[in-house]
Amino acid sequence: MSTPVQTQQHGLTEHSHGGWGKAPVQTRSERFASTSHDAFPEVTGLEAEWKLSPVERVRALIDGELDGAPYAILYPESAGTTVEWIDRTSELIGTAGTPEERAAANAWSSFEKALHIHLDGDAETLTLTRTGLGDAPRAAHTVITAATGATGLVVLDNRGPAQLSENLEIVLDDDAHITVVSVQQWDDPALHLASQFARVGRGATLKHIVVSLGGSVVRVNPSAHLAGEGAEAELLGVYFADAGQHLEQRVYVHHEAPHTRSRVTYKGALNGDGARTVWVGDVLIGPGATGTDTYEQNRNLVLSDGTRADSIPNLEIETGDIEGAGHASATGRFDDEQLFYLQARGISEDEARRLVVLGFLSEIVQKIGEPVLEARLLAALEAELVASR
Repeated sequence: MSTPVQTQQHGLTEHSHGGWGKAPVQTRSERFASTSHDAFPEVTGLEAEWKLSPVERVRALIDGELDGAPYAILYPESAGTTVEWIDRTSELIGTAGTPEERAAANAWSSFEKALHIHLDGDAETLTLTRTGLGDAPRAAHTVITAATGATGLVVLDNRGPAQLSENLEIVLDDDAHITVVSVQQWDDPALHLASQFARVGRGATLKHIVVSLGGSVVRVNPSAHLAGEGAEAELLGVYFADAGQHLEQRVYVHHEAPHTRSRVTYKGALNGDGARTVWVGDVLIGPGATGTDTYEQNRNLVLSDGTRADSIPNLEIETGDIEGAGHASATGRFDDEQLFYLQARGISEDEARRLVVLGFLSEIVQKIGEPVLEARLLAALEAELVASR
């Protein structure tokens, strides 16, 4: 099957093998991007975007053949939303972003049809569930579009077995205000690599929430491009890694237009030997993004020995005329004062630990805005805590 290829060349030189070698990248926006898998060099695990990832565990998704056929989905009829499969040649494909690494390009090259979710007017909540992806390596592509002035909540609920590499595009027209929630509650052996691109128009607001609980390796890379004046993005995430589990998030916010605002908050907990989390947060304030207001933070709670949390915030500013910019990162154990306070009031140590952890993580869950899903996720977090005792 022939596939259209889009390539961005930022200070690149072509090698004889047909790929591209980078000149030193001076800013986050200059990363090489292409929809062609072979345009990227082979992943060795030494690259900046891969050196914290368990590359060999997901090698089949990076370089293997992927089944790109449409798959079974479950969703209720919801007013103001339409769900349909569209051809890969549709003009909607590629409007939000382009892959910046080999696995995402492999998925892009492999999918046959994309799932298109469209919101118009005051749309009802749409929960789309995927539970039957199976154990074979698979590719997927999803496009979410919000018409001018549209409002709504879209939940992508992932459960069951999976070996999945996928791209998600989110496009907000002017003055749209939507929330997109990506829930990774896969079976324990599942592998999932996802690049999620958002383009936010003038006066539009995107709330984007990533919840990663299940799976062996789950790597979700959200990016938000604030392309229209007054655009806003709130990128939130919550995760709980247990023994042997690798959960990774690489977040990128690009302030392109003037008077844009972003807030990034990711929180996670780790428990058990070999539990590993990675969070990398990149914020770029471009030369035209005067009046920008941005802040990003990542906080991790370590519950046992044998865990590792990597947390790397990065901030680039290319204009001196901004409202404010900052970042923070913290990884640590329980606050002994909090535990002492609760135990002094007759609460057992186990119950005090449960309350502290749930209080720490529930801040993100409670921002979803869908009570049934919030209750389910809080119960799942509580089950993780019970299993960790």
